[in-house]
Amino acid sequence: MNIKTLSLVALAAPLMLAATSDAPRAGASRAFEFTYTIRVKDVPSDAKSLRIWVPVPVSDGQQEVTDLVIKGPVEHQMSQEKEYGDHDAYLELDPSKLGTAQEITMVFKATRHENRVDLESAPRATAAPAAWAELKRSLAPDRLVPLDGVIADLSRSATKDQKKPLDKARAIYKYVLSTMRYDKTGEGWGKGDAIFACNAKRGNCTDFHALFIGMMRAAGIPARFEIGFPLPRDKSAGEIGGYHCWAQFYVDGPGWVPVDASEAWKDPSRRDYFFGAHDANRILFSRGRDIHLDPPQQGEPLNYFVYPYAELDGKPWTGLQTTFSFRDLSSS
Repeated sequence: MNIKTLSLVALAAPLMLAATSDAPRAGASRAFEFTYTIRVKDVPSDAKSLRIWVPVPVSDGQQEVTDLVIKGPVEHQMSQEKEYGDHDAYLELDPSKLGTAQEITMVFKATRHENRVDLESAPRATAAPAAWAELKRSLAPDRLVPLDGVIADLSRSATKDQKKPLDKARAIYKYVLSTMRYDKTGEGWGKGDAIFACNAKRGNCTDFHALFIGMMRAAGIPARFEIGFPLPRDKSAGEIGGYHCWAQFYVDGPGWVPVDASEAWKDPSRRDYFFGAHDANRILFSRGRDIHLDPPQQGEPLNYFVYPYAELDGKPWTGLQTTFSFRDLSSS
């Protein structure tokens, strides 16, 4: 596919962060306050250096992030990685000066909008030159999302009777929903490993969308990975147990089309809805896989970036404890 043819500084006060994106979509919205808490404890007494990167959400066409404040035991710096434009707050701590357990808290307000694309009568969209690099990356493999072998075979089989990219995308979406089941038992799930998803035919949102994205890219259709947190539809406040991820794909005409295959599997009544829509019950933190942080980490690229990442004396460290909570401010 020829891509060209496809039509900070430390925070001292509340701040709005912005990133380039599509225009906002009309529809329902949800306003809320989000609290992201990291607890640093039980650091080895002989450690010399602790580095922590915290993903930071930004405003784009589907959400506005305001009044963002980060507090911690030391000052932090805001950074933006180059490949996907993801933002992070970076902290360097001296373990010998930490004393008792410390906390890093990030609190912000956000309004998330429904992102719904009219696939039948959408105006013709043409990718601007600035977007070509993203489209090219959205056709490339990830470490756990190869585009050859069994993934390529499945993609060809699922789309063999289709000619138009949108029809191919719909066929791949139907294949994923008919083949996968949302099941977090046993081992192997949650890594976004497309081969695991293909073989085990189960997993969580990461696995659903790894398979979807791999099959889409193998069919020559750009697709991208997005990750953040879900907001319960039936609650106005409370803790959030963990992340949620979803996908978008690009076709001439509609442009970037939202998809949420795992939510569609869990709620069959909304299967048609989630091919072309994301509801407002979510907050995006980052895009992409195989993340190279800024400043660079010494460990391997991150599989995805929604939880804080830490390195103790230059090696990945899993000693951070996290909690996440929200409360609605208003909704429409």
